[in-house]
Amino acid sequence: MPFEPAPPGPVDDQEMVAAVSPSTPGGNAPSPAQNLTWALTLVIAAQFVLQLDFSIVNVALPTIQQQLHFSSADLQWIVTGYALTFGSLLLLGGRLGDVVGRRRLLMVGLVLFALTSLSAGLAQDPLMLVVSRFAQGASAAMVAPMALAQVTDLYAEGPGRVRALGIFQGATAAGATTGIVLGGILTQYVGWRSIFLVNPPIIAVLIIAMARLLPAQVRTGPSPRLDIPGAMLSTVSIASLIFALSQGQQHGFAAPLTVAALIVSVVLGVAFAVVQRHSRSPMVPLEVLADPTRRVALIVMVLMGAVVAGYVYFTSLYLQKVLHFSALLTGLALIPATATVMVVSVLLTRRLLARFGTRALLLAGLVAVGLGQLWLSDIDIDGSYPVNVLGGLIFTAFGMGLVFPTASVAVTARMGPSERGLAGGLFATALQVGQAIGLAALATVAAARTASAHGSLVDGYKLSVRLPP
Repeated sequence: MPFEPAPPGPVDDQEMVAAVSPSTPGGNAPSPAQNLTWALTLVIAAQFVLQLDFSIVNVALPTIQQQLHFSSADLQWIVTGYALTFGSLLLLGGRLGDVVGRRRLLMVGLVLFALTSLSAGLAQDPLMLVVSRFAQGASAAMVAPMALAQVTDLYAEGPGRVRALGIFQGATAAGATTGIVLGGILTQYVGWRSIFLVNPPIIAVLIIAMARLLPAQVRTGPSPRLDIPGAMLSTVSIASLIFALSQGQQHGFAAPLTVAALIVSVVLGVAFAVVQRHSRSPMVPLEVLADPTRRVALIVMVLMGAVVAGYVYFTSLYLQKVLHFSALLTGLALIPATATVMVVSVLLTRRLLARFGTRALLLAGLVAVGLGQLWLSDIDIDGSYPVNVLGGLIFTAFGMGLVFPTASVAVTARMGPSERGLAGGLFATALQVGQAIGLAALATVAAARTASAHGSLVDGYKLSVRLPP
């Protein structure tokens, strides 16, 4: 079924449709719907590659530690370094796209992501790999908000955009699960370097296709300015928060460095809010957050980020450490969840959204996720995947399939052409901050519970899953 083209709307939307109508040999130009299909496919492919990389690295960590001689303390920086730059720069990346052009920043970010992936794959020592991961996270922070923004550029508000956002979020879920499966296959049969080196050739093809098929941003008014003080304050505040959560998980939340980082995050966050009130060109205009539906959607994304990060993490650990699944089999066990998210996102959510509205669907999604987590909280040392895990995965995935596209629609709705990158940055930042908070808090709770239960991993996992609902 072809994607719905954007209905006649603002001038910039009409010009974008025309911009992706290159002539073909013989003078026959493809239809606008075909061009939109190709353009959306490229954006979804970019998001898929990015999401793939989020999960593919975790599977290879033990092998990387052994072959590059990482210490246990330094190994976590392969993940933390990426999360630190990625999470802290998402808001800046979103706003920067509105200033310099969203298509341009998307392509620049992909080029840098390919180069940093190449550097990581060729790393000869721990320092080179960790530095490459920091840089890889920074480049990904350009791509993620721009990918979402491109969907809203291609489709005007309405059924077409809702369907496109559903497909986009389905690709996000598919990329995460595929990363776990592909990571196990590549690490076992090709080597850990291949998990990074697979990115550059794929991205090269995407860049060539995007240069021809992805429309450039059409300016219909003055270009927004970049709020430098606001950008610096928000970036360092979020970075301090993610660093504090990571350190707290590793060394305890009462450790001096953890406490200091949390204080810095709060102080700079307050300073950011003050600066935004008095800035002539604020990074996040107050009217953007004045929309109550948008605020609710962002809060829900923070909550969903915490739940999703925790449930994937602890379900994977339960399958591997208690039920003794291999890394590859664990990835395959998560496929039903991915399939559920994709089916609900693409086929069901847009119909329910049109009938019941944003808030009702967000609430329904949260209820489904809560039921899924309740199911997973009944895991047992003598449990099994079909009885103790599968139902929880399906309920949680069903709720995600409702929430993620609906929140995407709510966050991007009524955002003008000069604010669509910002919308993508807000959505991605809320999700990433939620993931950082959820994983740090739940992992700490699980570890404490395991210690108090004489080393029972199951007791720790059960408590961590019960907390979010």
